Amino acid sequence: MNKVILVNEKDQAIGTKEKLIAHQEGFLHRAFSIFTFNNKGELLIQQRASHKYHSRNKWANTCCSHPVTDSDFNTEARKRLQEEMGFECELKEIFSFIYKAKLEELTEHELDHVFIGKYNNDPHPNSEEVQDFKWITLENLEVDMSKEPDKYAYWFKHIILSPKHFNRLKQEQEAL
Repeated sequence: MNKVILVNEKDQAIGTKEKLIAHQEGFLHRAFSIFTFNNKGELLIQQRASHKYHSRNKWANTCCSHPVTDSDFNTEARKRLQEEMGFECELKEIFSFIYKAKLEELTEHELDHVFIGKYNNDPHPNSEEVQDFKWITLENLEVDMSKEPDKYAYWFKHIILSPKHFNRLKQEQEAL
């Protein structure tokens, strides 16, 4: 049984809950989102597998998940990147935010820690998690996301279409 770490709005752990129940009942819990760029400034994005219990077939950032311990997020994020996309790279946390969204019969209510990294090869994704991937510039992504928002996962749209988050991501990407 997969559990998530429940938190308050100050990111203090207040317990755990089975992941599906947390999403069904809308409990605030920790998550992380990884954005990996190459030397051309392109972002690696993934299309979520068709059997995922939410946001199936949607395009999302390089990797996203939930930490399983209350320890080092960076280590857990790197481990999950390896499990999901088949590679590791150095990661740096650049910001966090809280969002709440109704998705199908579930509610995503997450305190999402956003990480950035650099990788210059194609990934070797886990087919249980990912059905496709591609590299895309932030500018082209922003245009496509504005035209066809239903193709993309909610949290990913929240980051890319929020000027505050997009500008921070762009600034950090340029500094890589």
